[in-house]
Amino acid sequence: MSEAKIDEKKILLSGIQPSGNLHIGHLTGAIKNWVDLQDNYNCFFTIVDLHAITVKQEPTQLRKWTLDLAAMFIACGISPEKCTLFIQSHVTEHAQLAWILNCFTGMGECSRMTQFKDKSQQHSENINVGLFAYPVLMAADILLYQADLVPVGEDQKQHLELTRNLAQRFNFLYSDTFKVPEPYIPPVGARIMSLQEPTKKMSKSDENQKATIFLTDSDKEIINKIKRAVTDSGSEIKFSPEKPGISNLMTLLALATGKSFSQIEDEFKGVGYGEFKSEVATSVAKWINPIRTKFIEIRANDKHLKEILLNGADSARRQASKTLRKVFKKIGFVQL
Repeated sequence: MSEAKIDEKKILLSGIQPSGNLHIGHLTGAIKNWVDLQDNYNCFFTIVDLHAITVKQEPTQLRKWTLDLAAMFIACGISPEKCTLFIQSHVTEHAQLAWILNCFTGMGECSRMTQFKDKSQQHSENINVGLFAYPVLMAADILLYQADLVPVGEDQKQHLELTRNLAQRFNFLYSDTFKVPEPYIPPVGARIMSLQEPTKKMSKSDENQKATIFLTDSDKEIINKIKRAVTDSGSEIKFSPEKPGISNLMTLLALATGKSFSQIEDEFKGVGYGEFKSEVATSVAKWINPIRTKFIEIRANDKHLKEILLNGADSARRQASKTLRKVFKKIGFVQL
């Protein structure tokens, strides 16, 4: 694709922390949307390892998770030919702009962030400055690429509002420098719940590993987890708030097969839970199998994966450095 064509497209940026294996909810809630967006936007997708270290990490594990995440993005359909895929720490401009924006951010603005309050309670033994300034680094991530749009969930709306405020503040003080980003509200995806507690969202940090379907799970593991999933009283296969366990399994089957809830209800009328769960298990395993197979193939070629990430970082740096040079000039840094 020509650079002129790319320049015509709006810029969209999003990222995920390398903090463990992705599960089926990540696929339906975020990555599937990214795959759909990459044809219509100039997309920057980043693995935000700088954000990850606000919580203590084991270095070997962090390196593995980072490369695993990059490989899984590609296995799920993210194309390095259509978008810019890179690791955040490979583009030093993120940290440089974050420091500058820190100097334009009030203490009160950061202390009001609900995610800081929540994470401070979760990690009370490690309440660090990085955790406090996390939203400012996120603002730098977005503003570096002059992003028009940022996909945001409920927990990130406050951070995007801070980003918009910082862009407007800097533009007011030094003339137009940053594009003020807008939120991109993706289509409401299917909400995947825990297999063991179907009133709670599926989570990669769930202590009960039987509750979560990871994208790296084998067919056998997926089938066993679904067959052991918690169901509801009664025997009717019906999508209803009163039947969270069956509704969750119906959601998985709908995603795996493309069938509607009404089609599933008709097909399994009079069928017992055991037979229904077997069908869900087989269908979901068949759906995830090619993703896992592709992931294993990509991960086996470490050299090629790192080349993709190196090329992505080079491309990201070209855009990021343009913005940073402009910022340096406006605030008075000497440029040689």
